[in-house]
Amino acid sequence: MLEHFFVCPYCWEEISMLLDKSVSNQNYIEDCEVCCNPIQVTAQFLDLELTAFEANNIEQ
Repeated sequence: MLEHFFVCPYCWEEISMLLDKSVSNQNYIEDCEVCCNPIQVTAQFLDLELTAFEANNIEQ
């Protein structure tokens, strides 16, 4: 597991998420721990190294 810090696209607070390094391509929705809004998370790993990460708001 990897703890990754980033800024919430809704409330602009720095938050962290645990990412599973054993899954090379990830795309899921997780709520912000501060404002509870849904965040679309996309992460890519290559040889257990994080190569890409995006955290976007969900279009309403």
